[in-house]
Amino acid sequence: MSSYEQLHALARIILPEEIIDNFDIVDIEEKSEVLHILLDEQAVYPEGYTEDTISPNGFLPSSSIFDFPIRDRKVVLHLRRRRWVEKHTGKSLSRSWEIIAEGTRYTVGFAAFLKEVFGYDTGSDQLP
Repeated sequence: MSSYEQLHALARIILPEEIIDNFDIVDIEEKSEVLHILLDEQAVYPEGYTEDTISPNGFLPSSSIFDFPIRDRKVVLHLRRRRWVEKHTGKSLSRSWEIIAEGTRYTVGFAAFLKEVFGYDTGSDQLP
């Protein structure tokens, strides 16, 4: 197994499945005991579209999402979703991912964990 394959296998264990399947890790930064993982959506055409119907048009602004801590460090995932433009209409489009628990800035799994274990109000963006 190559080093890349080993790191990818580790990332699959640490990160939510939907994120690792659809986003690429572009950088990892540690600042004040917070691990910031920067991810860009993969350049895969949305379902029903091809290179003949849409073209890439950069990224939307980054969204920050809290996830499970890793080795006593808070984890913030910074996701940049791709923006596409329809060639015949000029209409901008992007995918919508079900990664964030409704009304929160937490991943679905982390929000469910906080609510179940601590009775934590996941409507707040403050970590316990």
